[in-house]
Amino acid sequence: MQLTDSIKQKAEKIKLFAMDVDGILSDGKIIYNSYDVETKAFFVQDGVGIKALQSFGIEIAIITGRTSPMVERRARELGITHLIQGRDDKFTALQALADTLGLSLHECAYMGDDLPDLKAVREAGLGISVPNGCRETQAVADIVTDKTGGNGAVREVCDLILHAQGHYDAFIAQFE
Repeated sequence: MQLTDSIKQKAEKIKLFAMDVDGILSDGKIIYNSYDVETKAFFVQDGVGIKALQSFGIEIAIITGRTSPMVERRARELGITHLIQGRDDKFTALQALADTLGLSLHECAYMGDDLPDLKAVREAGLGISVPNGCRETQAVADIVTDKTGGNGAVREVCDLILHAQGHYDAFIAQFE
């Protein structure tokens, strides 16, 4: 994924990065164990990217159609306070959150992979999808990541925003 001038201009304005879970933070598989408990796998590098954005003042939100204790736990681990579960109307939820935070949609990035995400991806200031997302959502996205959901796509976007806003070198420097 290249940081073109157009994408850089959009990413420079981002103050809220909101995302779906299944197909974005996870690979989209829902696994039930023999005790009928749902499990999910999360990519640890995505978490590092999320924490980096937070450290530079960017709000993070999860907007998901399902309700899952695993997502609640992951959000808590990452310090994500804007967790909206059980919502298929992703755009309405994004708009309401932006209003609550005093942001315009141009200051919001939204990352999704499927039809319930389509309007939020299209209307956000920076709309993002993944290569394993449905073609309709990919078609309205400003960018489609190189990596797939649950396999570093979120980190890819975090790094892009950090680069666009001039924070990437400071982010890396804390590990040197």
